[in-house]
Amino acid sequence: MRGKSGDMYLLAGFSGLMITLYLAFNWAPSVDINAFQSPEAQRIFYWHVPAAWAAFIAFTVLFIGSALWFFKRSPLGWKLHIAGSEAGLACGLMAVWSGCVWGAAEWGTPWDWEDFRLNTFGLLTLLALFLVLGRKSQPDGVESRDTFSTFGLYGFVLVPITYIATRIWVIRHPGPVIAGDENSSISGDMALVLIIGALSFTVLIIGHIMTSIEITKFEQRIDRLQKELDGE
Repeated sequence: MRGKSGDMYLLAGFSGLMITLYLAFNWAPSVDINAFQSPEAQRIFYWHVPAAWAAFIAFTVLFIGSALWFFKRSPLGWKLHIAGSEAGLACGLMAVWSGCVWGAAEWGTPWDWEDFRLNTFGLLTLLALFLVLGRKSQPDGVESRDTFSTFGLYGFVLVPITYIATRIWVIRHPGPVIAGDENSSISGDMALVLIIGALSFTVLIIGHIMTSIEITKFEQRIDRLQKELDGE
């Protein structure tokens, strides 16, 4: 039943994302052409911001799962660690890719190595990549789990640093539009599309985590059966 629920969340999330893309390109108002070099490229904002928001949720799940495993040896904690790292990688890559599209059009370069927020978020995505690939390349065991969960714990410090970076180091990246100051407000129609995108990505993340937990349980069950057959 839980696996089917995860599939329903995934389907709902994908459907919401398709609606978000349609509204972003065909309904949402354009920005002031005098304020942007490439005003039409700004429409990627409705995908980029929700993807980054979902990545932060995933990294929070990764942190909780890492803590539960490292301090409590909780099997559920390890499953959350796996789900959080995979979801963080997926959403992180979507946020980075859409940000590069925006940067290339608006700034003339897909990446600015001097922008603090871009680089801290990039490090978060690389951390997720390391955890996903590392887990798949190393035999499962207490020592490997401890190592990866330690990275998950210490890496989480980049989440608040990334969020507040543009409040302290304003370079190129715009300031936060979620829980930002009075200058970060957007119009009603733009806010509606952004909210739909954020909710869709959130539902997608929930479905991904639920499905990942079920897949991990299945993989662990297969490993146990294989060891029994091998007489270990």
